[in-house]
This record gives sequence, structure tokens and C-alpha cells, in this order.
Amino acid sequence: MVLPIILYGNPILRKKCLDIDLFSYKKEINQLIKDMFDTVNQSKGIGLAAPQIGKNIRIFIVKIPNLNKKNSNGNNNYYEEVFINSKILNTYGKEYKFNEGCLSIPGIMGDIKRRSNILIEYYDHNLKKKRKNITGLCARVILHEYDHLNGKLFIDYFPYKERKKIEKKLIDLL
Repeated sequence: MVLPIILYGNPILRKKCLDIDLFSYKKEINQLIKDMFDTVNQSKGIGLAAPQIGKNIRIFIVKIPNLNKKNSNGNNNYYEEVFINSKILNTYGKEYKFNEGCLSIPGIMGDIKRRSNILIEYYDHNLKKKRKNITGLCARVILHEYDHLNGKLFIDYFPYKERKKIEKKLIDLL
């Protein structure tokens, strides 16, 4: 089921999310994951965090096209993953700018500096604990979604002058 996306101005986007009690809510988590992928597919996004659908819990998903590899049908393959109760253990590598946007802040884009690599620990959709080094675009998207779990938005990285330029657009979203 496609869920409505919470927009800028809703206080849940600024809250620090709570860990999920994995084993008490396994059935609900599985349905939530399915609904989150339905929502990200419908919106043509590449990631979605629980606060963006009104839930104050530590879960996000990514569905990132692998632009270098095509499957047998000629379509892009995707890196799809579920991150439950994730913790970024380290960010490292080169810092670089990339133009980011957000489903919760439609119509606004901006160059954001982030590190190229992360080490993350999390539970996957099968509730198996994992630890991975992730690089490039995947690392960037994960950092963006992880920020949502901590009440941080990509526009928080904008310099003051850039924030002033988008101020009217942000007010219009309220």
C-alpha cells in the first residue's frame, strides 16, 4: 500500500527516532517494509525513512539504481536494502558535493558535502544483524536517510546564503 509522504514543516521530521523492538513487531515490520517500497516506487524516489511516512521509528529503505549494470531485460539493477535500528560506525573517504533532494521537501535541490564511505551496522529485513562498508552513491543515500532518523534534513547542510534563497519555497510547503 502506498503511504502518504510527510512534508516539510511536520514536527515528526525533526524528532529523533526510537529503536524498534524487533521481535515483538516482526509481522508489522514486514508489512511496513512492503508499504515503504510501494511508496518509494510510486514516488520514484531512491530512499525513504520512517519519519517521512509519519512513524517515529528507526527504519529506512533504499532502492538505488546501479547505473553501470543492466539486467538481462536491459533494465537497471537496483541495490535494495532495509536498515532497521542502524548505527553509522564511521564515515571516511573523500568529501564531495552532490546535488540532493528529498521527497519530504519537493522542488528543492542543493549541493551537499558528504564523505564517500561509511561503515554501518543494522538489522536487515530478515532481522539479521549486518555490518557493511558502503561507498559512493549508496553511502550518500544511506547518510541522507540516516539523517532523517535523527531529525536532520538535507537543507540543514545549506550555508546561510543558500537557506535564505529557499526560505520562501520552504514557507510555501508549510
